[in-house]
Amino acid sequence: MKISVIGVGYVGLVTGVCLAEIGHHVMCLDIDHKKIDQLKQGISPIYEPGLKNMLQHNLANQAISFTTCYETACKEAEVIIIAVGTPPSADGSANLSAIQESSEKIGSFIQNEDTIIVTKSTIPVGTNKKIKVWISSHLKQNVPFMIASNPEFLREGSAIHDTFNGDRIVLGTEDNKAALKLQEMLTPFGVPFLQTSIESAEMIKYSSNAFLATKISFINEIANLCEKLGANVEDVAKGMGMDKRIGHQFLNAGIGYGGSCFPKDTNALVQMAGNLHHQFDLLESVIHVNARQQVKLVEFAKEHIKEMKGKKAGILGLSFKPNTDDIREAASIEIIHALLKIGVQVTVYDPVAQDKVKHILGNTVTYSEDCFAAIEDQEMLFIATEWEEFKVLRLSTIAKLMKTPNVFDGRNCFSLDEANKTTVNYYSIGRPAVVNHCIEKKNV
Repeated sequence: MKISVIGVGYVGLVTGVCLAEIGHHVMCLDIDHKKIDQLKQGISPIYEPGLKNMLQHNLANQAISFTTCYETACKEAEVIIIAVGTPPSADGSANLSAIQESSEKIGSFIQNEDTIIVTKSTIPVGTNKKIKVWISSHLKQNVPFMIASNPEFLREGSAIHDTFNGDRIVLGTEDNKAALKLQEMLTPFGVPFLQTSIESAEMIKYSSNAFLATKISFINEIANLCEKLGANVEDVAKGMGMDKRIGHQFLNAGIGYGGSCFPKDTNALVQMAGNLHHQFDLLESVIHVNARQQVKLVEFAKEHIKEMKGKKAGILGLSFKPNTDDIREAASIEIIHALLKIGVQVTVYDPVAQDKVKHILGNTVTYSEDCFAAIEDQEMLFIATEWEEFKVLRLSTIAKLMKTPNVFDGRNCFSLDEANKTTVNYYSIGRPAVVNHCIEKKNV
């Protein structure tokens, strides 16, 4: 099947490469000429495990190609997937300018009858109807087309695995003809289908992300209570998760959610509700809890270190989660800004996200080439992302490297038993603090 993907950001690129992998002829379009030139050379603009190799494999097989020309992308396509960005506007609503522009250009260049226009971007309920109008208003000839909603549920860091091992593929369509053709296109992934109306498909995406964000903020509030009551949130979460009605997933206490989906989608859903004169109190609280949780480690540090100004701090992890270079809405950035405001000297390390952080923080922080350099001689250490290379460290090693081993662990990477066997002052989320009254090492 000839498929075109409009927009080669995170979702568009993963979608295009995976469709090529199952045997389709895929053309990906983006208006960013530099990005397209890189992709033609097999260079991925994003970090995602397995993506680079799959991209290069399908380029070599001529199963995937890249262009900046809408006419080239649209004229022979049987299915056109819209995967452009929908960034938040100032009021939190989704900005649909790229969706509208893409739709109008698609209308100008589609030639095949019954081309299916599929939205992969996360868009407010009712947007597909607008897309239909935008396309129709720019048709140069009376070419019948169909629209459909096929929201994505990819987790950054495991997107390719999720594509081939998803829980469901949601297809929102106006008629059965479009649904059958899309099922034919997607059947090789071996994932169950759920066919709905277009409006329901649009709503499923927002509802899913809002619910998962709610689970995260809920367990973080439970963690905050555990700290005050002397309970251990890991035991609490384990006991909760054994109830099949609740489940274990997304019950890991920490310093909140980030990335491109949860923050944007929760705010957009609150805004959608507001437009309908509905106060979404629950979701507003979820957003508030998350914002507070992101700087929790700094509040810990203020409580336990008398004078922070002029002291040195290391930050391990900059991406919002492991196995990605995405720093959008990452807790690490909020932590760093808060520390810099106090006057702390900050050194940072992340395996893949440092270049992106440099565009935000510039020379206000020091960048380390490995985690040991970020730990050495520090008076505070903040763990913001649970990269595997941090989790395999020993707290005893960290204690030896630091000037004053005060460790503030936002992802509960280490056990309390291990902390108790070291000289580290160890503060984590929702668990009792381990205070060993470490003494600052003097320079010899």
